[in-house]
Amino acid sequence: MRAASLMIVFVVAKVIVLAGHHVPASWWSPIAYLWQDAAIVLIFAAVEFCLAGRTRIAWALYATAALYAAINIPVARVLSTPLTWPMLRAAHGALADSIWHYANWLNAALLALALAVAGGAPLLFRRASRKALLAALALCVALGPAAVTHVDTIGLERNAWTALIATSMPFVRSGTSSTGEWRATGYDRSPYVDLSRFEGAAAGRNIVLVSLESTAAQYLGLYKADPDPMPNLSRLARHAIVFENAYTVYPESIKGLFSILCSAYPGYRSSGEVYARAPYRSMAAALSDAGYATALFHSGRFIYLGMEAVIRNRGFATLEDAGDIGGNRKSSFGVDEPATVARILNWIDAAPRRRPFFVTYLPIAGHHPYETGEAGPFPDNDEFGRYRNALHYGDASLGKLMDGLEARGLDRQTVWIVLGDHGEAFGQHEGNYGHTFHVYEENVHVPFLIAASGLVPTEIHSRQVVSLIDTAPTVLALAGLPPPQSYQGQSMLRRVPRMALFFADYSLGILGLRDGPWKLIHEPDSGRSKLFDLEKDPHEQTNVEALHSGQTRWYAQNLRNWSGARKQSLIAAAEAGK
Repeated sequence: MRAASLMIVFVVAKVIVLAGHHVPASWWSPIAYLWQDAAIVLIFAAVEFCLAGRTRIAWALYATAALYAAINIPVARVLSTPLTWPMLRAAHGALADSIWHYANWLNAALLALALAVAGGAPLLFRRASRKALLAALALCVALGPAAVTHVDTIGLERNAWTALIATSMPFVRSGTSSTGEWRATGYDRSPYVDLSRFEGAAAGRNIVLVSLESTAAQYLGLYKADPDPMPNLSRLARHAIVFENAYTVYPESIKGLFSILCSAYPGYRSSGEVYARAPYRSMAAALSDAGYATALFHSGRFIYLGMEAVIRNRGFATLEDAGDIGGNRKSSFGVDEPATVARILNWIDAAPRRRPFFVTYLPIAGHHPYETGEAGPFPDNDEFGRYRNALHYGDASLGKLMDGLEARGLDRQTVWIVLGDHGEAFGQHEGNYGHTFHVYEENVHVPFLIAASGLVPTEIHSRQVVSLIDTAPTVLALAGLPPPQSYQGQSMLRRVPRMALFFADYSLGILGLRDGPWKLIHEPDSGRSKLFDLEKDPHEQTNVEALHSGQTRWYAQNLRNWSGARKQSLIAAAEAGK
């Protein structure tokens, strides 16, 4: 009775979540989408059998399983994934405003519907045939793995419990060498602009690094978007090297920041604690040793997702976040950008003029729920409009920082590094919203520019594929300093063909790479790959994997080897750093 009722609850929850999604018309589809629900019900039935006579405990387990399934309905409707362990770790106070944004009557009604089904189903299945039910569930589970090879479910086949359990387990990949030329280009033969003349050209200049929050390249005028939400960034680019094909390593701020500062890959399915122990040397430490005054200012909060493990003891003499800055407008995620810019300019005024400075600015404008506190130029009746207004708001503060340096006579003594830490998705691909869950262009293709008045005479565009892991060696190359041997990136100023490698693991495990015009997305768990020719198909709509099977296999194997090797290398470094 309880097992049949629980399956009905799971089916109702799955139907609600799938509403609005494309469900392939195949007889495999019901099995593909329900087999993990069936597996949990079988486990529940086995536990229920062992609890014979302990009715209260059995009912408590039923209520817990049904309640958790109901809670996951609004989550999966918004994000196209049940809650995972990384998502639960992230969902604390700093995201309160984003979570509250979805506390609406529709989600409350759908949750109530699932709970009503959970309460009423036992009354309807008092006489359900236990043997027939268990046989049907067992058949569904047995056919499930085969069904998902025929139906791309984008992860929606997962039960709320299986998603949580699977992502809480440590990921181990053995038998992979820790060395390899993982980024050596495979099929790209594109010519690139030689930028080596800029190596050492910024020696002695101040360095300002701005990591724009949730800023995808495709939404900016600098990358041919119209209208342009960031005119000040475009103004800065008039004397800049603009990299057209720059990619984040990981579509989330904290692990992405680790790769930017330390030129080291984060580990696939690794916890934030490991970064505090890993003795990777940041560019701030290298610049501090070279005589630079160093500081990092963040409009958000260092406690979010373990950022402190990434930035503490990394060479920053000054570290300030929202709690230190204060500000005129506060949210759960941080403070207003003008307050942070004012704090940066005050720090610059107090710094000795005889020393060059390296300041890192981490704004939060652009982060969901895209609240700015003031009206913007775009319609705000949907999330994309509010997002572009948030970018425009952040750009205004970038402009104030630019003007502040110019007013102090520092503009021709400063080199700017401006990048997007990751992108932001608005449903361009099935189930892709936010930034952390996929590696499509809207998630990982980011702006990157090196601006220096008097050094870069005009706007220069480079189509070379680069990665944010190349940021630290590029900054040091500009300053005429050698990179530490631990760096896994290389200077963008060198005309060396390379691939960009990236991954996501908040929900499904997904690996990806960009090699010239080619873009591969690979799921290690399912073995499914998608290959795109971005020159012909910039929006990633046509999978050409079947036409280039050998190339796809080579890319996928390289990605699997890389992900396993980097995870092992990070763990080994963390152990050595204890």
